[in-house]
Parts: sequence; structure tokens; C-alpha cells
Amino acid sequence: MARSLFGYGSTTKAIAKSGGWQIFDDKFISPSTDEWGNELLPASAFDPQKSSLEITSPGIPPSNALTKQALNLISEYDFYADTKPFKIWISGTNGKTTTAKMTQHLLVQYGSVLGGNVGTPLADLSQNAKIWVLETSSFTIHYSKIAAPELYLLLNITKDHESWHGSFEAYEQAKLKPILSMREGSVAVLPEIYRPFVEKSSTLAYIIYYKDEFDLAKAAGVDIKSINFKPPFLTDALLALLSQKILFDKADVKLLNSFVIEPHKLEELRDSTDRLWVNDTKATNIDASIQALLRYSDKTIHLILGGDDKGVDMRGLFEFIGDKFSKNITIYAIGSNSKKLENLSKEYGLACHKCDVLDAAVMMIDKSLKAGEVALLSPAAASLDQFSSYAERGDKFKALIKSI
Repeated sequence: MARSLFGYGSTTKAIAKSGGWQIFDDKFISPSTDEWGNELLPASAFDPQKSSLEITSPGIPPSNALTKQALNLISEYDFYADTKPFKIWISGTNGKTTTAKMTQHLLVQYGSVLGGNVGTPLADLSQNAKIWVLETSSFTIHYSKIAAPELYLLLNITKDHESWHGSFEAYEQAKLKPILSMREGSVAVLPEIYRPFVEKSSTLAYIIYYKDEFDLAKAAGVDIKSINFKPPFLTDALLALLSQKILFDKADVKLLNSFVIEPHKLEELRDSTDRLWVNDTKATNIDASIQALLRYSDKTIHLILGGDDKGVDMRGLFEFIGDKFSKNITIYAIGSNSKKLENLSKEYGLACHKCDVLDAAVMMIDKSLKAGEVALLSPAAASLDQFSSYAERGDKFKALIKSI
């Protein structure tokens, strides 16, 4: 019987290099082959009775016809579950990329490699590495049947990807699912609010709970004042230090402080008149934008919001803005949900300009931004309605600021 791959993205292309696969994707109109001799077939050609194994691209939702028909569906993580490297999974709604990169920064000296959702598929990671540091999405966890981490670092879980999972509850359960299959000797670091969930489960993992950064600093045995990073990056930094402490009984703050935050995340810029603009294009959900707003709560904020909100109810963000900022914020709505944002602004009594596109928002802010204020691109939405990626959106924003 055939082995099947669903979708032809980076995850499945990496697996396909081994050859001997049938690959199904809606973009294939007629049968052909790829450079490794795999069959490329239209999605409609899939026959579950002729397939012994199916691995899906993580982004394909459970509602898709391929995943609904599959009888032997597993995740990329399941396929590599028996490989030798010690596996660290890092998940949550916000901060998992930074936490994963900080963890890799600390652990590379011990033979770790970085992969998963952060960019390198498991098929391209060295199986001779001592440790796999894996940024792990809820999509991958949803499809995983047997894979489990040996160390699980879980950040906050807030509303996101509801259209993919069907509900926030299903999204949250996906993030908590690894705990249920963790083995004796494994460790999970979890927000305190999930203690009741764990106590009702039969997990064999040792659990470390945290309420805030101070709990994490205590667990890692470090002085929180010695860490150079401010919120929201402080939690990421402390989780990375704690992973090093758990595995090697060491928390190297000096090495951590040499880490450089990636572009597009609370990236501060100055225009030709020294006014502050912040590129936080990677804030693609409500909680990420709330964290950005908290960072600049002492300033008058010109906030660029909008894009593809993935079906999420944005009221929570507007309730927060109304409670915390009120008269000290103006919203500039862009993207496919700009009308929704304009209506919510009216409902909550917030100043809003419906700009529709990023260029218009920057142009309007340029006319009113004063010294000591901040112009913040923190969209609380994905970018694919108008851009190829959040990075393209951020690059466009930076180019517009440079031209002022």
C-alpha cells in the first residue's frame, strides 16, 4: 500500500526527500512526479483504502476532505518520535518563537539544534544531535498521536486559531494535550492556571507551575534584575534559563543577555525627526497586541490595527483598550477587518480612522504624531489578506518610516 503526504509545503517536502510517497494537494491539476520520484496527485485522487500511512502539512485543518478521509493519519512529530535526540517542545500563543530561539542560544553548546514551527522541519534536523529544540504549533499537536516531549515549556494560551480548531476550548486542549502523554522522568513547565487540569489527568510528568516572572526566576535560581530583557520578552528569557537549569543545573544569565531579539517584534525605529515608531507586525493575535500596548502604557499611542483576524472576536482587545487607555489612544484600522474595527471603536468610544491600507495609516499618523508619543504597528491579525507574510508587512512599514 502507498504512503501519503497531504499538502506540498515545507514540512512534507522535507519528508518527501526520502522518496516513495504519494503527495496530494489541491494545486496539482494532473498527475506528475517530483525530483525524488514521488507521485504528485490532485487531492480528489486520494483513496484511503489504498494508503497505509498519512502525514499532513500542519496547516491543513481537520475539516479538510483529505484529513477527514484519512484512516492512518499522524503528524510529522509522530513520524520522528523514535529518533534519539532529547526533545524539548515549546508552545503557547505568544512568545514561543523567541523562547525557542533563546533556549537554542543557551543549549547549542550542549549539541542542540532548533526546528519545528520556527522554520526547519524535523526531516531536515540532524538525528545525531543531542537535543531538538522544537517550536511546536497547536496544529502539529492536534495531529500527534504518539509523540511526546521530554521537556515541555508552555507559555500563555489566549484566543487564536479558532477558525482552524473550531473553538477556543479546542485550541486550548491542543496546547495541553502533550502533558497527557508525557512519560516518567519528563518535565513540564506550565502556567499555574492549568494546575486543575493536570490534577485531573494521569500524567507521569513532573510539573513546575508559574504565576509570573518571579516564579520562573525563583525556579531557575536567578536574580530577575540581572536579566536585560523587559516584558514581554522577560518570560521568554526566564523559560529559556529554566530549561538550561533543568537539564544542566546551570542558568547562564550572561550568555542569555547576549541574545539579540529578532526583527518585527517590538522593533523600535526613529524617523528623520526622531519620533518613535514601533514595528510589532509579528503581533498576529489579541494577546500579543495587549503586551505591546502595556509596554508603552505611559505614552500617547497611535495604534495600527487590522488584517485577517482568523475569525477571532476582537472585543477583548477593545475592552482592554477602553479600560486602560481611553483618551490616550487613536486607532488606525487597516486590512480586511478594518470595518469591523471601526464599528468596535465606535461601540467603545475610541477614536478611529478607517485607513484600509498601511500606507494611508502611516501617512495619517505622520501628520499628527508628536515627540514623546509612539506610533505602534501591532495588528492583532494575520497579514495574508494584503501581504505575503507578517515580515513583508513589517518591511513595508519600515520602508515607509524611512521615507518620512
